[in-house]
Amino acid sequence: MADLKELFGKAVQESTQLPERPGMMDLMYLYAHFKQGTEGDCTGEEPDPSDMVAYTKYEAWKNLAGTAKEAAMQKYIDKVNELKG
Repeated sequence: MADLKELFGKAVQESTQLPERPGMMDLMYLYAHFKQGTEGDCTGEEPDPSDMVAYTKYEAWKNLAGTAKEAAMQKYIDKVNELKG
């Protein structure tokens, strides 16, 4: 069986070829779990709330603080599989 990092890499690639563009909530979910899975806990300065996109992405990632990278990767894989139908 392929290891988690291989499955994660495959899911990242497949996320760009989904049959439909995911909604905003799913996009934020994918973004946050990708960042947590690749970088770990959120870093950097909190963006200005007036920059709604950057602020929302930062908050989504920050909310996963303490989640293991492997758990975040698995949740990302699961979400991509769900979105593939």
